[in-house]
Amino acid sequence: MPRLAYVNGRFVPHSAAAVHVEDRGYQFGDGVYEVVTVVQKRFVDLEGHLDRLNRSLGELRIDWPVARNVLEILMRQLLVRNKVSDGIIYLQITRGVAPRDHKFPKSGTPASLVMTTRRVVHERSPNFRKGVKVITIPDIRWLRCDIKSTSLLPNCLGKQEAFEAEAYEAWQVGEDGNITEGTSSNAWILTPEKELITRAPTSEILNGITRLTIIEIAAQQGIKFVERPFSVAEAKAAEEAFTSSATSFVTPVVQIDDTVLSNEPGPLTINLLNSYRQYIERLEATL
Repeated sequence: MPRLAYVNGRFVPHSAAAVHVEDRGYQFGDGVYEVVTVVQKRFVDLEGHLDRLNRSLGELRIDWPVARNVLEILMRQLLVRNKVSDGIIYLQITRGVAPRDHKFPKSGTPASLVMTTRRVVHERSPNFRKGVKVITIPDIRWLRCDIKSTSLLPNCLGKQEAFEAEAYEAWQVGEDGNITEGTSSNAWILTPEKELITRAPTSEILNGITRLTIIEIAAQQGIKFVERPFSVAEAKAAEEAFTSSATSFVTPVVQIDDTVLSNEPGPLTINLLNSYRQYIERLEATL
């Protein structure tokens, strides 16, 4: 059976999946997206991802293309049809197809919905054992990073810069010298005073769903936790650091630019990673 995609009401071969040339997602990046991880037939934090999708759609005044419960059914169908028990499902909703014009099209233009899947066995990543390098770059994004928009060109430029520096991720730095977040992840440090720090969820960052789960785990374990800005200098002086996202879980950071924090992942990071894995194992299999 060929790999399938879902495009506006139809399951189609992935190789033939397409949207209209005047889809506003293609023309303007006028849309939102979510990536949901699947581990052993378990959706990880599905409700959180759909809640955030609802918020992003509301901020851009885009209607749901189908009811939320119908979307969940379609997601499960696509994963089952593609026989994906470990991997990701990507869903994107745009304002739809309309003659090219910067202002919104007339009411009644249906939103576009596209979904794809990919097999990934997350536990095979060597990054969990070895840790990764991140670099710091200027944050050149727009001022509504809390919306999970498809307009990701600055993120792509930053990710490419990280790749060329043989780094896993780029942590973006605001004009005030403080780190906002990674190009596709949230940034965390553990200070010498044993405070776990990450940026507060303002319009300057995307409020990661994995981030929220890690905060809950830290609270349950009595870990001292603070949401506040932290500088590049503070990050380089940290005892530990890690990055988090739906696809990277809790990935240890052992080097920031030319500063080596450690030769191996730190104990708090490993503890949170293992606790996150245990959290996933307790989820109900729904595929």
